[in-house]
Amino acid sequence: MKTTACSVNGWIGLGFALLTLVSGAAAEFDLVIRGGRVVDGMGNPAQFADVAVREGRIVAVGRVTGEAGRTLDATGKVVAPGFIDVHTHADEVAELPLAENFVRMGVTTMVVGNCGSSATDVAAYFRQLEATNVAVNVALLIGQGSVRSQVMGGSFRRPATAAEIDRMQALVEQGMRDGAVGLSSGLIYLPGTFTPTEELVELAKVVGRFDGIYATHMRDEGREILAALEEAFRIGREGGVRVEISHLKLSGNVSFGRTNEVLAALAGARRNGLDVTQDQYVYTASSTGLSQLVPEEFREGGKFRERLDDPVQKAAMVAAMKDRISTGKRGDYRYAVIADYPPDRSLNGLNIAEAAKRRRGADTLDDQIELILELQSRGGGSGVFHGMNEDDLRAFAVQPNTMFASDSGVREFGQGVPHPRGYGNNARVLARYVREQGLLRLEDAVRKMTSLPAATFRLKDRGLIREGAWADLVVFDPATVQDRATFTEPHQYATGFTAVIVNGVSVVENDAHTRARPGHILRRP
Repeated sequence: MKTTACSVNGWIGLGFALLTLVSGAAAEFDLVIRGGRVVDGMGNPAQFADVAVREGRIVAVGRVTGEAGRTLDATGKVVAPGFIDVHTHADEVAELPLAENFVRMGVTTMVVGNCGSSATDVAAYFRQLEATNVAVNVALLIGQGSVRSQVMGGSFRRPATAAEIDRMQALVEQGMRDGAVGLSSGLIYLPGTFTPTEELVELAKVVGRFDGIYATHMRDEGREILAALEEAFRIGREGGVRVEISHLKLSGNVSFGRTNEVLAALAGARRNGLDVTQDQYVYTASSTGLSQLVPEEFREGGKFRERLDDPVQKAAMVAAMKDRISTGKRGDYRYAVIADYPPDRSLNGLNIAEAAKRRRGADTLDDQIELILELQSRGGGSGVFHGMNEDDLRAFAVQPNTMFASDSGVREFGQGVPHPRGYGNNARVLARYVREQGLLRLEDAVRKMTSLPAATFRLKDRGLIREGAWADLVVFDPATVQDRATFTEPHQYATGFTAVIVNGVSVVENDAHTRARPGHILRRP
């Protein structure tokens, strides 16, 4: 793929030491990173060492004496494998190929196609990315929801027929042959929410034959989380497939403190022979479409407006929404913040109660529900939903099988008021949970963002600093690395990164994007 060269003045101005007397042809290495504390990604103690790169791969680690076309002085810095974000919604990366919010927090590889939504023609999708060139490496999960939509044509509230299952299996098989690393599901979203477990098992069997992974946004992450976990385990067992629990959390205050139950369920599944892992983002708020505030049975089939215009069905809709609020003991919808509502962006950043007050002159529960229904009727938007507990987050973060993943898309700088995780997730791990709180050893935190994701998603020669591995590397200052994005001001890039290198090419230098786009497509081996 194409790369973008940096000028000599740019390198010098950014603090890189160039050996300009050595010609590119005569140099033994393209790049040597000297004097840093190398964290290899496996959890081993950091060691002072040099790292040499040639033709996109790491060719030496230790005391490197050969000459290099470029030298980076990493004294006082940490050198680690590039971070691998296994749960992104960056499927439109071809539209924003610099992926700046990701690379500027150290991400060099991302997995797209999560929560059941993806391109269904995997080969065509990969061709598009290769034609565009992007700054990061990209792997893809094929989305069960997208496959179901394509085969069932919008009629979702029923089991698939045998013929439809055959067609879905064929699509998944072709996707795996074209290089997808597994299957994802989003079982709170249409059409996933109406998918029987048995149907998911049949698709999982296809993925299992290719040693793929089944990554699931489960049916419930709150009151019924244990039942949701058991369904995921069943799909793994009967489908013969490894299981990844997406963005593990306990959502809603009625579920706070149940971490021991969840961890016991995960441990039990592993004891019984299931290969199961999980990822999480390190914030106590989630983010998804505002449509999730409206029960799915009223949105199914594209008939929401028709149902809204029917007084009987609208009354049932309002009653169901009030019941959800009561059951969840939330009181009202103040926990939900409008991240981006294209028809009226003056509402961005307001919670539902504030927006109802502005739009309707009152913030009663009835007014909040009327506002939500209005937003949905006009196309909806995205939201940020506050509803998790920091103690639960910490308990999940320290588990050896937990990876850190942003659950974010590629951000257009300044657009909307999105969740800050898209700009800061990886840096927040290093700043808050390693440096400030000491919850994690640096080496363990790096492992959760590098070799563990690479091994779990079968990303060959990624996530490690060792000879022969691809040169995806980050160089950062452990004393200053910092997430800057906040819920009120999310459009702030992470800082503290001296360099972010993808396949041997620098894409970030001292917290600035080089505009290089050296990413690879990571197809299933």
